Amino acid sequence: MNIGNFFKKIPKFFLEVKAEMKKVSWPTRQETKRNTILVISVSIVTAMFLGGLDALFAWIINKII
Repeated sequence: MNIGNFFKKIPKFFLEVKAEMKKVSWPTRQETKRNTILVISVSIVTAMFLGGLDALFAWIINKII
């Protein structure tokens, strides 16, 4: 690849990025807040579930050994 050709393509790239970003459907503040709360809640529930399984398996292994 010719380095001069590379530098000629940079402005075109950023113009295309700008055009594509205008097409993006951005979530509203309320949607973002709701989805953030959902992700945090699911993460906490999953962590508690996996922690419970870990404690259960540790207890079982300690009883066997």
